[in-house]
Amino acid sequence: MYIEKCTNNGTAYLRLVESYRAPNANGVKVAKKKLILNIGPLSKFDDGKPDYVQRLKESFKVGSPLIDSLKPYCEKNQPLEHYKLEYTEGDPYLIGSPKLYSHILIEQIMKEIGLIDLFTHYKAQYKIEFDLVGFIRLLVYGRLLNPASKIATIGQNDDYYQPIIDNPYEYNVYDSLDFVYKYRKTIFNTLNKAMVDKFNRKSSLVFYDVTNFYFEIEDPDEDTDDEKGIRKMGVSKEERKLPIVQMGLFMDEQGFPISIEMFPGNTLDHQTVTDALKSSIDDMKYERFIFVGDRGMTNYPNLLHITSLGNGYIVSKSILKSTKKDKEWLLDDNGYIYTSNDFKYKSRIIHKKVKDEFGNIKEITEKEVVYWSKRFEDRQKHENKSFLDFIEKLKNSPESFRISKAQAKDLKKFLKSDVENIDTGELINSHKLKAMLDMDKVNSFNSLMGYYKIVTSELNMPDTEVIDKYHGLSQIEDQFRIMKGDLNTRPILVRTKEHINAHLIICFISLLILRIIQYKIKELPDFEKDDDKYWQEGMSANRIINSLNKWTIDKMNDEYFRFNNINDKDLSIILNAFNINIPAKLYKPAELRKLKVSIKL
Repeated sequence: MYIEKCTNNGTAYLRLVESYRAPNANGVKVAKKKLILNIGPLSKFDDGKPDYVQRLKESFKVGSPLIDSLKPYCEKNQPLEHYKLEYTEGDPYLIGSPKLYSHILIEQIMKEIGLIDLFTHYKAQYKIEFDLVGFIRLLVYGRLLNPASKIATIGQNDDYYQPIIDNPYEYNVYDSLDFVYKYRKTIFNTLNKAMVDKFNRKSSLVFYDVTNFYFEIEDPDEDTDDEKGIRKMGVSKEERKLPIVQMGLFMDEQGFPISIEMFPGNTLDHQTVTDALKSSIDDMKYERFIFVGDRGMTNYPNLLHITSLGNGYIVSKSILKSTKKDKEWLLDDNGYIYTSNDFKYKSRIIHKKVKDEFGNIKEITEKEVVYWSKRFEDRQKHENKSFLDFIEKLKNSPESFRISKAQAKDLKKFLKSDVENIDTGELINSHKLKAMLDMDKVNSFNSLMGYYKIVTSELNMPDTEVIDKYHGLSQIEDQFRIMKGDLNTRPILVRTKEHINAHLIICFISLLILRIIQYKIKELPDFEKDDDKYWQEGMSANRIINSLNKWTIDKMNDEYFRFNNINDKDLSIILNAFNINIPAKLYKPAELRKLKVSIKL
């Protein structure tokens, strides 16, 4: 074995490799090498003195490496341990009982991002009698490894290598949620500081989007004199006719979530922006950033709030709701720059008068960037194919159609104004629709396919850069999918505003931990980037969760433990990402404790 220096994306890394000979495709034996250990970036270990790499190699050869993690690989003539385990029929150790061990990685990440110290401090300061830290740990572990209701999550206490809490009173979990809600701003600020210090958080771009989560209850919350109900009927992203709650998520340009804010389910997306910014981002004192949001956020009181604090914005805007004159400019090929036959773009500077959040008239100047993409056009055609086919058949043989409620809703925007019964809201019989179908609207809809409009305060930013930065917003959609799928955030099974908010914060913390694991995987020198799924950082959330659930340990007897599935391909990648080395041997409790404290970000 020997140490070599390699370079990945301009960064020097150290790794331990071993040479061997193996036949190539022609059957000829050639020299090859295999990776034994990813040591880490050179900058992490370099002591600043000359010839560090050469001195490190020499120290490894003589068995006294400059880096402690290399010691297990260079101890010469170390005798192999021999184990003699004796069992008698009926011995309980003959029945395997694997316990989760992967939570030690999750715990170390929670410690590194400040959460363990934060909750430990508050427990001592306020003389909280129950194990607050243990309950928070259980909630996060459970959300990542085996999502369940709050009480069921506490019931998982014995699923871990050692119980997280001694004799837990399960209803203290709700006291823990109350605590999380009360100190939610402190939690987000603590996480933000850790991400700045340990991951060099970049905040020149702040992405924002809104999603919602449903409750399996029949009736929404009623408003009271003191407070507006939180579980309300609204436009569900899953199209469920159930009460929902809205959640806004902020994300940095590295794909790490920053904070979340919760709103009643009937709150429109654009109505969340200013309150969400004031509640979290404005207080984090970032240097100038550019807010990136979709067309649901494009509301000038929101944008003026952003620019009033010296920040900028890049947001999309509805083309269908644009004026006739704007559509004509967009469709006019004059001024477009073609990068290929499949993509073109152009821009212009516009001046307009708009109202701020206080109703005052302001004059603004912004850049409007439009582009056409063949890929986007194909996607829109695919998404609208069944409906456009329906219109075509309706036009050719209207007498053969019965209009469903869903079709009527989509059809209204293509009909002339006198086709709807204003008293009932119903459409007239389908055999009369042909005369009422406004083909100019249909043709206009088809002509706009593939076009996209973005407006920005950044007048001097190149058009292609504006487009690229806006496209980063797609990473938030992936994080929503992780929350709703892998982390089972909904249906939400708690009912008070405080507990709902705390539940979402626990899911947020779990999401951040997943993103940190993905980030560490990306740092591996031999990581191969997937350009189509770059936000997954090398391994999907589902693969990570499945791998962590395989990292278990068995008690062999009162003295020894055995790890399971350490050679699993995905689990090995995760362990390498955190420089966790687990040689094939049996372990004593003291060795397990040493392994735990050795894990560092």
